[in-house]
Amino acid sequence: MKILKFGGTSVGSADNIRRVKDIIQNQNDQVVIVVSALGGITDRLIKAATMAAEGDGQYASEVKQIVEIHQNTIVSLFSDEKKQQEVSDLVAPELDELNSITKGVFLIRELSRKSLESISGIGERLSSKIISSFLDAKWFDSRKYIKTFVEYGKSQVDLEATNNLLPAIASDLDKISLFPGFISSNKKGDNTTLGRGGSDYTASLLAASFNASMLEIWTDVNGFMTADPKVISRAYCIEHLSYAEAMELSHFGAKVIYPPTILPAYQKKIPITIKNSFNPEAPGTLIDGHKETPKPRQIKGISSIKNVSLLTVHGMGMVGVSGISMRLFASLAAQEINVILISQASSENSISIVIESDQSSKARKAIEKEFKRELEDRHISGIDIDDQMAVVAIVGENMKHTTGMSGLLFNSVGKNGVNVYAIAQGASELNISFVIKERDIKKALNVIHESFFLSDYSRLNLFLVGKGTVGSKLLNKIAAQSEKLMKENRLKIRLIGLAGRKGMILNNEGMDASTAIEKLDKEGIAGTVGDFRDKIIEMNLANSVFVDCSASGEVASIYQSLLDANVSVVTANKIASSSSFSTYKKLKDTAREKGVRFFFETNVGAGLPIIAPINDLVRSGDKIVRLEAVLSGTLNYIVNTLSEDKPCRRLSLKLKKKDLVSPIHGLTLVVPMWFENH
Repeated sequence: MKILKFGGTSVGSADNIRRVKDIIQNQNDQVVIVVSALGGITDRLIKAATMAAEGDGQYASEVKQIVEIHQNTIVSLFSDEKKQQEVSDLVAPELDELNSITKGVFLIRELSRKSLESISGIGERLSSKIISSFLDAKWFDSRKYIKTFVEYGKSQVDLEATNNLLPAIASDLDKISLFPGFISSNKKGDNTTLGRGGSDYTASLLAASFNASMLEIWTDVNGFMTADPKVISRAYCIEHLSYAEAMELSHFGAKVIYPPTILPAYQKKIPITIKNSFNPEAPGTLIDGHKETPKPRQIKGISSIKNVSLLTVHGMGMVGVSGISMRLFASLAAQEINVILISQASSENSISIVIESDQSSKARKAIEKEFKRELEDRHISGIDIDDQMAVVAIVGENMKHTTGMSGLLFNSVGKNGVNVYAIAQGASELNISFVIKERDIKKALNVIHESFFLSDYSRLNLFLVGKGTVGSKLLNKIAAQSEKLMKENRLKIRLIGLAGRKGMILNNEGMDASTAIEKLDKEGIAGTVGDFRDKIIEMNLANSVFVDCSASGEVASIYQSLLDANVSVVTANKIASSSSFSTYKKLKDTAREKGVRFFFETNVGAGLPIIAPINDLVRSGDKIVRLEAVLSGTLNYIVNTLSEDKPCRRLSLKLKKKDLVSPIHGLTLVVPMWFENH
């Protein structure tokens, strides 16, 4: 037997429901189907209930639209008018109930928990009756078999009662049976729900009770991704996860599966497969307890949660005092505040927690009330709240077998200017989580994805100033070598910004280097060098490199602010490196402290590769005793102009001592014949 759960998008329209039918018809096993409400219906139901409670008469229009959506779905699925009427009569009690309850809420201007639970669960009752008729499946009312009780303000499954009721109906199941997801009831028979995403949980409870061979969660993605594909375009589907890895990724933001779903399947060792109902041929993600193939990746995926706040309780009076943590979390639980992450200093002088941002004010009040005496006595110094934060988690069971994972993680985000505010890591080393500013989340995810080889290639984001001889040649070189760099070095150079004297152009997705100058001339916008710098910092891209192919002092003046923002600088401009030593030293020191690069070899020794060989010699143990060089650009031009195909005469030049580093008083040069006349 298989359990197949189809989410709201999978049953969001008549066409999608037909796809569901095709998937089920390809099954050879006995199947039990669990369905969510039609796409978006639960949100509409809650919106209508809220409008009614606020006395907004437009709630009736919202209810009318919900009714029309279901009636239109019935008409689209069933061509026979008699069958249409039959199914309409089947769902009529639910629609009548919806009208009655919302009208009652509107009249008394009060939305009780009981009323909200009844209204929000009507969507599953409607969809399940319509779909079961379309599939010719036997319909079961989940409320009769899945029982709940309230704990800390939320409905929790009464596992003992549920596990007694469900197995008793196993013999009543047909070849195709169907249960509505999400809905349940308490011991009084009142309607309850399992929380958003609860249809997954319904399916898992059925799988465990019926000893299913497989639980398939059908959704609108191919499976668990290595990272959020909306943030990282190179993210790809993870083929295999352990139960623990899937649980961690789900908890920290991977909204592929409702986290409580995993436990019943894990306890019965039932494998879970995440499948895409819009791409059923895709293999999806398999979740089970089996060991991986040889040489697995150290981490499986990266999850993130936005719209959270970091709340920190701190004070020297907390050190060594028992019960502080218990009182803190009890006060939050009493207000139904969910704690996402906990980080505590070893000295016990501070405890940091991450909560949803819309609960931060309520959390502060609860803590201030609980610790009123300690705050008055200054045993607790204060309660700090940082808003607009995000949590990033890297997950993988193989991290515990690999040294240096934390070092690699925090070095990669640190050198890109991402500040870490709190860290949490369990002893199992299954998960390393940390808190950052929400504005840095895109950069952090991209950096981590590359650092742990989850990406097929590394990406460098390039910002270039100067479109003259040097700049244009560089762009030509990038265009000509891009394919080779990708093939041999797995490196993709993306030209994000280009600026000249009269304007600039930026494109977050990258530009074609071969046509960038033409594009700048046609589409460039006015802006100063400072404006270009501000845009670079504002875009906040990982692995950003600023290249200066100008000879401008104004451009050289922005190097420091770019390095401060963790943007590497590569320059052919001599001004910064030949200015005061203190300026040069500050640039070098900043690059070293920030972990970024400041390269300027192209403006030393007339572009000869001098610095790299010298550095290599010094690193290998050699000592530089003396440097001798011709510093005259004119003499370098003469030497570089020599060629075998030009007739030459011997010419002696007397040079002053200041023209040479070495104390040579005369130099004999062989020069082209034409130069003699000049």
